[in-house]
Amino acid sequence: MSSHYETLGVAKDATPQEIKSAYRKLARKLHPDVNPSEDAAEQFKLVTRAYEVLSDEKKRANYDATGDENGNGQPGFGGGAGFGGFGDIFEQFFGGGQGQGPMSRTQPGRDALITITIDLEDAVKGTVYPLEMETAVVCKTCHGDGTREGTSPVTCTICHGAGQVQRPVRSFLGQMMTVETCAACRGYGTTIPDPCLECNGEGRVREHVSKSLNVPAGVDAGTRIQLRGQGEAGPGGGPNGNLFVEIDIRRHKVFERSGNDLHAKMTIPMTAAALGCELKLETFDEEQTLNVEPGAQDGDTLTLAGLGVPRLRGGKRGDIIVHLQVETPTKLDAAQRELLEQLAKLRGEELSAGRVEHSGGMFSRLRDKLNQR
Repeated sequence: MSSHYETLGVAKDATPQEIKSAYRKLARKLHPDVNPSEDAAEQFKLVTRAYEVLSDEKKRANYDATGDENGNGQPGFGGGAGFGGFGDIFEQFFGGGQGQGPMSRTQPGRDALITITIDLEDAVKGTVYPLEMETAVVCKTCHGDGTREGTSPVTCTICHGAGQVQRPVRSFLGQMMTVETCAACRGYGTTIPDPCLECNGEGRVREHVSKSLNVPAGVDAGTRIQLRGQGEAGPGGGPNGNLFVEIDIRRHKVFERSGNDLHAKMTIPMTAAALGCELKLETFDEEQTLNVEPGAQDGDTLTLAGLGVPRLRGGKRGDIIVHLQVETPTKLDAAQRELLEQLAKLRGEELSAGRVEHSGGMFSRLRDKLNQR
């Protein structure tokens, strides 16, 4: 009896791709739909069985090791190679596959996930984002059927439409019958002698697709937007999967987001902090004026209520919180230094090197500031 390698006409060290190519070549020549002779039918069965064994990594390893396509060539319980597939044998005899019938060529498409990057302003206000993507769509030539115009799938002559075939198997339990997926029709119960030239029988093709995404106000980095039925089209004209769009947000040059609040840092001179001043801040709504009271300290905060990020599903907006950083002057000229010395003398601070804060002083102020944030 010829080996499976000889049946397919490949070397023992043939790659999976070489085995697949050899099988396809022989199948096109010997398939009963093409060659109705009895000899061709018998040869096709041998070719199909050879491919079933050699295309399965585990079956091929067993076949190479034992010379038996089911891996039972080693007698007895020793060595592991002949008896190591105990669980697999039971699964093969009694497990999945039996009675399921042929598979449908129409299958649901897979979900897809893409990531887009938007500006912080778009997250605050919402935007319409143009999506460009490569995805699977229903073939416009065959409308998902996978067949050429005027043709249709035909019942598989090997499994007679069952999608499965029975094979006798030798095992330590004796000869038994196992049910396997029909290699001729791949379990569909039908074959497509004249596949659509556009999609090669798949019923779908890959295509560049453009669409628009409505990004709602309030999204944050990591937010996923689900577009139902806008993922990949399924094989055989099956329904589309879902499309998930994950949001990423560019870093803003002024604002940093924390929840629904926006934080900004503004530096003011020591004199402005002491005397008080007005600050102008450009927000996502319009320019805002902030009043700095005289005596402002480094780390003080000013709040613009309701100008932050809205809640994703509607409702109150967060705030803009401005953190003041008081800048101490450096590189004083003689006149500036003289003025500061006069101020220090007037305030009785010319000899002061600082003071120790008592309980309820610095730490309580620090605690109050933290509690305000």
